[in-house]
Amino acid sequence: MTDTANAQVFELPIRVYIEDTDAGGIVFHAKYLHYMERARTEWVRSCGVGLRAGLADNISYVVQRMNIHYAVPARLDDQLLVTAEPVAYGRVWMNFRQRVLRASDRTLLCEADVRVACVALDTGRPRRLPENMQDLLKRNVQHPDPTNGTSQE
Repeated sequence: MTDTANAQVFELPIRVYIEDTDAGGIVFHAKYLHYMERARTEWVRSCGVGLRAGLADNISYVVQRMNIHYAVPARLDDQLLVTAEPVAYGRVWMNFRQRVLRASDRTLLCEADVRVACVALDTGRPRRLPENMQDLLKRNVQHPDPTNGTSQE
């Protein structure tokens, strides 16, 4: 983790493999989504929250919305840092700011704002974030959303 403006930003190192690239050795655009998913999952795991236990409790998390900007392409064999920073949350959702950086010089390659919704695994309907996730977000979100708990999104 890196301390950036008093916020804890989780960083996951990832290497670009041939399977991640097109014929020209440039990372295929959808692979960034995989990298970001992995970083969010590892952030949760690093904070001691087990996702498997959530599945047993009929809880799943799905990406509801994403705004993404591709700045500079990553290439075969690049070492990347993929960040996950929770920035806001409500009753049934959490927002993350995520970045993909080239590790050697911290050049921004891609950035996204991601909303993840909590849903019931069996029905896919929204459900309240579990207490352990709410506690985790309370400890890690620097400026909670003033509408927290009242938003229907």
